[in-house]
Amino acid sequence: MRTALTEDAGIAVPVMCGAMYPCSNPELVAAASQAGGLGVLQPISLTYVHGYQFRAGIRKIRSLTDRPIGMNALIEQSSKTYHRQMEKWIDTALEEGVRFFVTSLGKPDWVVRRVEVVGGRVYHDVTERKWAQKGVDSGVHGLIAVNARAGGHSGHLDARALLDDIGDLGLPVICAGGIGTDLEFTDVLRLGYAGVQMGTRFIATDECTASVEYKQAIVDAQEGDIVHSERLTGVPVAVIDTPFIRRLGLRAGPVARWMLRGGRTKHLMRTIYALRSLRQLRRSLSSTGADGDYWQAGRSVAGITSIEPVASIFERFAKAARVSLDAEQAE
Repeated sequence: MRTALTEDAGIAVPVMCGAMYPCSNPELVAAASQAGGLGVLQPISLTYVHGYQFRAGIRKIRSLTDRPIGMNALIEQSSKTYHRQMEKWIDTALEEGVRFFVTSLGKPDWVVRRVEVVGGRVYHDVTERKWAQKGVDSGVHGLIAVNARAGGHSGHLDARALLDDIGDLGLPVICAGGIGTDLEFTDVLRLGYAGVQMGTRFIATDECTASVEYKQAIVDAQEGDIVHSERLTGVPVAVIDTPFIRRLGLRAGPVARWMLRGGRTKHLMRTIYALRSLRQLRRSLSSTGADGDYWQAGRSVAGITSIEPVASIFERFAKAARVSLDAEQAE
């Protein structure tokens, strides 16, 4: 298959294994790339959860595959210290041969300048046109359209409406959210997307080091089991409805909402939420509790019926794409 994504990333199948905290362990990232797609590493997950020094973590992935990998850069200007750390991570990734970057939550112009020097590509996460336009103005090479069915911090538009909203900006667009089956994959390619980014589907795999309970919860869940809670990061996050989530609640409290509206207090409140969320997410990797803890997932759970090897998913998706392409050519 040839799409703008396969050309930019140097891959065979236009599927990205999206960066996930805490689930982007080196084995999962490498397996996605080895199978013909693009595994995207997440620096905070790699270092804070999986215990690697950043450069050593990249080299661990490289020991498992020699195919292209990507890096996720969350570039929100939360602090000067974090920004300097992200600059170091990006520079290290470039030194280690990473040439594809996914930026989120900020203005990616400075990342583009760094990456273009060595011929790399930057795709930017967006949920609507105003953020997509900022990405275009910053010189990014593609857009990752995060729709309402995505896990984690999802958008508010469905896949078709979001493509209609940003598809005329002259950049390749990747569908992120709601893709769990080969049929859903080929459907969005026919809509005009250049590829897909999946997260939830890759948690329920042999290579992901999330707990068996987390994986099985994804297999067992239906679309209606996905809820959005503000109590985890301060903005709605898509998670599986569990006793833990029900006890925690879905709405931020009145004090938190007041702080989140303030210019000076917003970052403090988000930091408080983030620290609590990080601790809970780390627990979710190994949790065996009946409550289910904090399990991020998107509405693609509806089509996920088994825990399987990453390669099996890619084989099925590639076959479906070939069949779909042959049918289009026959028409």
